[in-house]
Order: sequence, then C-alpha cells, then structure tokens
Amino acid sequence: MNSLQRGYPLTDCYLPSRWTNPFTIWRQVRNHDLVFGWFASWHSFLPLLFARLLRRPSLLIIGGYDVAAMPEIGYGHQRGGIKKWVSRWDMRLATCLVTHSHDSAEEAVRNAEVPKVRIHPIYLGVEDVFRMPPPEHRQPIALTVGNVDWPNLRRKGHEPFVRAAAWLPDVQFVLVGAWLDDAIDHLRTIATPNVVFAGRVDDETLRDYYWRASVYVQASAHEGFGLSVAEAMLAGCIPVVTRIGALPEVVGEAGLYAGSQEPDAVADVIREALVQPEAVRLSARQRILHRFPMAKRREALDQLIDTYV
Repeated sequence: MNSLQRGYPLTDCYLPSRWTNPFTIWRQVRNHDLVFGWFASWHSFLPLLFARLLRRPSLLIIGGYDVAAMPEIGYGHQRGGIKKWVSRWDMRLATCLVTHSHDSAEEAVRNAEVPKVRIHPIYLGVEDVFRMPPPEHRQPIALTVGNVDWPNLRRKGHEPFVRAAAWLPDVQFVLVGAWLDDAIDHLRTIATPNVVFAGRVDDETLRDYYWRASVYVQASAHEGFGLSVAEAMLAGCIPVVTRIGALPEVVGEAGLYAGSQEPDAVADVIREALVQPEAVRLSARQRILHRFPMAKRREALDQLIDTYV
C-alpha cells in the first residue's frame, strides 16, 4: 500500500469480517475513482460488485490461497464450495487482475478458469534494508521464516525443515515465526537438539538472523512469490528451495534446489549450500537488487492504474 500512498490520495478500507455495512462501502466506492483490492475472498466481493454497478474501475491482486487447489494439504479456495464461488465472482467482477508472479498467473488460469489476457503479473518489490556482513559473521545456521500452524507444516515446508536437522547435527536450524496453533507442539516432538523455535521476533532480531545464517531454506509445497526468500537473499543467505510455484522465478540460478520435500533431500542440499563460496552470496543479493526493486513494482502499478483512471 505504501506504493499507492506515494502517488494517489488513498482511503484504506479494512473489513475485519464478512459482516459489514454495505451502505458504507457503497458510499466509499462512489466517492473514489478506483477500487484496489487484495485477494479474492469475502472482503473483496461487495467493493468489487459496487464498483461494477457504479462503473468504477477495479484492480484486484490475486495469488496464493485464493487461486490454489491443493486438497492434499487442505489449501486453497479453488478446492470447492462457497469460497470457490465467491473468489471466482471476485475475479470476474474486477476490471483487471494482478499476480505477484507468472506462476500465480498460470495457477489462476488453471484452477479458477481466468482468461490469461486479464492477468498482469507484477513482481513484489523488496526494500533493501539489509547489508552484506563480513564472511566471518556467518555461522553454520539454516534459517526459515513463516508462521507456524498446521497448514504451513507442508505448505511452507516447516516439518521437512525440522526433520532435516537430524541429518546435520552440527548445524543449527532456526525457525522464526508466530505460533498460531498447537502445530508447534508437534514440531517439538520431532525436533532434534539443534533446532531452535524462535517464535515471532522484531525486525531488528530478524535482520540479525538473516545476517548470521549461512543458508535460508524454503522447502515449500506452494509459493506465490517467496518474500522471505528474497529478503534473505538480500542479506546474503544462500537459498535452498524446492522447484515449486514462484520460487524458481525468485531464486533463478542464484541458489540450490531440493528435489523434494523429503528431509534427507533437503538436508543434502543444505550441506552443499554450506560450502558454497562467498561469490554465491553476492550473486543472490545482486539478483534481488536488480530484478525486484520497489521502484520497478511502483512503476508497473502506476502504468496499469493510469490506463483506467
């Protein structure tokens, strides 16, 4: 939203539940030139419907839960039911759709039957709030970041990450992220002594983890972009990821790939990443700086909005 605030007068409308005052939303839509929404779900439906009725243009960002259909991990609106109906109507009502990656665009076409011509992939921008610490600052730490809950054990690869620690007892495995349910108890039962569950941390502490970690791991089963991966690469971590979703778009040739979510496969690639030369870290950082600057995203959004306003 910061990108929009710099260029346009903006009213931020947060809808905390499905139950809201439709008359308030109607007045807000009527008094604005464009509706800009994040993700196709209940909160987007009335603003997009009213925009259509009032002939106001609307831009909807999609990609992630709203376009996914992964019953094997219990993830995605497109698995069926009323959530599928609502999300698809959101996508039909919007004037144009934006995804964070080309993979998310393909997923929307495949799972939600959205015509590809309606989708504009615009990568996220990543602020460079990091620096490259000296090589001696690095420690044998494998880091992953993400909220800890039952869906993320597979979706974000938290369980394979924790189980991989058993193959590398001399490496510290650190999982940073808020504990949202009792999935943390399950992870503790399978963790070896070299696993640290840091919980939710402040920005300064997270940056310190990025600077000290040698390897950043994202053994995901689904990924619409991979913002934490990009942040870690900016800090000079060597990324170890799966070839899932948008991760290859973010990492490219600047990281290493696990062939599966199997813990031994993840551990093997972490072991390889730990002995990579310093040039690989520099390559990872430069890739994010050149491909995903905030200015590039801001310019692409401005051009898209200007075609409708």
